[in-house]
Amino acid sequence: MSTLKNKVQLIGNVGNEPEITTLESGKKVAKFSIATNESYKDSKGEKVQSTEWHTIIAWGKIAEIVENYVGKGKEVALEGKLTSRSYETKDGEKRYITEVVVDEILLLGIKGDEKADR
Repeated sequence: MSTLKNKVQLIGNVGNEPEITTLESGKKVAKFSIATNESYKDSKGEKVQSTEWHTIIAWGKIAEIVENYVGKGKEVALEGKLTSRSYETKDGEKRYITEVVVDEILLLGIKGDEKADR
């Protein structure tokens, strides 16, 4: 089992326009969400569709690709790792966040459907 590692692979549709931030160092970070869908039949034989939302973080060159080519509704495939963190609100309430930090991204869908073409 020592060869297993923290690896996530998702194919889904972008749910919002990516938020791009340029840090003081000049490095970029992109934050966006994607939806993945799963269909199954319930006990009555009726089709049920379930949607999961995932928060995605991309750094550096991948963030630049996201900035230039990824927009709301675009279908993407990505691979990365699952990360978790927590913070405290102004009211002292502890919040937990789970995100996927992207190592690779593949733009899917119709060729020529880049963000710039919209």
